[in-house]
Amino acid sequence: MSDANSILVVDDDEAVGKVIAALLTQDGYKTTWVGSAEAALATLEKRAFDLLISDVRMPGLSGLELLKVLRVKSPELPVILLTAHGSVPMAVEAMREGAADFMLKPFNREEVLFVVKKVLAGSEGERAAPPRAARAKVENADGMVGRSASLEEARGLLRQAAPSMATVLVLGESGTGKELAARALHALSPRNKGPFVPLNCGGLPESLFESELFGYEKGAFTGAVGAKPGRVGLAQGGTLFLDEVGELSPASQVKLLRLVQERQYERLGGTQTLKADVRFVAATHRDLGEMVKAGTFRADLYHRLNVVPLSLPPLRARLDDFEPLTRHFLQVLGAQNARPQATLAPEALRLLAAQKWEGNVRELQNFIERLVVLAPPGDLITLATVEKELARAGVTTRPFDAPSSDSLPERRKDAERQAVEEALTKAHGNRSVAARILGVSRRTLYNKLEVLGLMGAP
Repeated sequence: MSDANSILVVDDDEAVGKVIAALLTQDGYKTTWVGSAEAALATLEKRAFDLLISDVRMPGLSGLELLKVLRVKSPELPVILLTAHGSVPMAVEAMREGAADFMLKPFNREEVLFVVKKVLAGSEGERAAPPRAARAKVENADGMVGRSASLEEARGLLRQAAPSMATVLVLGESGTGKELAARALHALSPRNKGPFVPLNCGGLPESLFESELFGYEKGAFTGAVGAKPGRVGLAQGGTLFLDEVGELSPASQVKLLRLVQERQYERLGGTQTLKADVRFVAATHRDLGEMVKAGTFRADLYHRLNVVPLSLPPLRARLDDFEPLTRHFLQVLGAQNARPQATLAPEALRLLAAQKWEGNVRELQNFIERLVVLAPPGDLITLATVEKELARAGVTTRPFDAPSSDSLPERRKDAERQAVEEALTKAHGNRSVAARILGVSRRTLYNKLEVLGLMGAP
């Protein structure tokens, strides 16, 4: 496991590399500098880091070549590229290859610290989706694992919407895989040869939203030592993913509305009107409809974003997928952590299936990785190990003390009944609202009520 806030800086210019390292160290990061991509790869063999910052132009392997190697060897490691030769084509290529962000030389302290903090804050969310190298192994082209009715419903709508240019609003609780769905919309669209560029709206202070979204010209503000394209410019010909739009301030909502509505923008400090040739996909875990009623989210922006709503079901509403998801994570994370044959004992799997997993698929994925890394040597992860790690994680376990003859499908049915009953209670008996809470259609909810014997429920 990596040290907290550990950063590897790669730059053949020793003076520049050490200045960046010192700047980050002063801000509380554990920073290491090396002078080449080859040295970086050797260092990464010995220890793990939370972030890598690399110059682009270096003798031997370039920064872009290092990035391509890392996307295979360490796909979970976020990479920021640093260059004195910045251009939109280079930045687009970097983003396409999986760079988390890029910075231009000469740099200033505020920009470096902002970009680093932003990338580190967003890296945990990125892990909700399987790494790029693993996605090719997933059983479906859309990257979603499972065949439950609720997931199939979401998958069908996703595939129907993907070929269009329509704006899609992905809805779902935290950890349900909203970015994975957004990437699938891009991958299955005619724009898949273009870049997929994410922007975490929830991680941006209002003062930086405009420059991050639109970019800026030289001299636009103190510290703007050169022009830099924003996320809209980087996404030209591809998809712009606006994550957590429900966190935007009223002022930022106005700026985003104009972009989505007119598909035009100006860089901060610029006068030229630029065309936004992007497909918009937005996501939120919030109920934007309720926010509109409360006056905290603009109705006109909501309607612009909500052209095609795509609701992702929480894990409790797709328990048929629990076992295949668990086995998938064991396979992928086992391979990444030198335990490719790792398996769960049946009683350990039953205990995991009985838990609430309020963090949904992301929480399950993170816990499976914990098991893979911390379990005693051997291929079989036992019930005792799962109980120990649940306790260490501070989880109050839900017992599964029914007779061992109880089948996993029966347990799923009980859990689904509980999830449906909880949703109906939260919705005060309104089945349309309950369906929205569960991330399924009203028709699917009615079918589930009939199967579970709850048609008489309020």
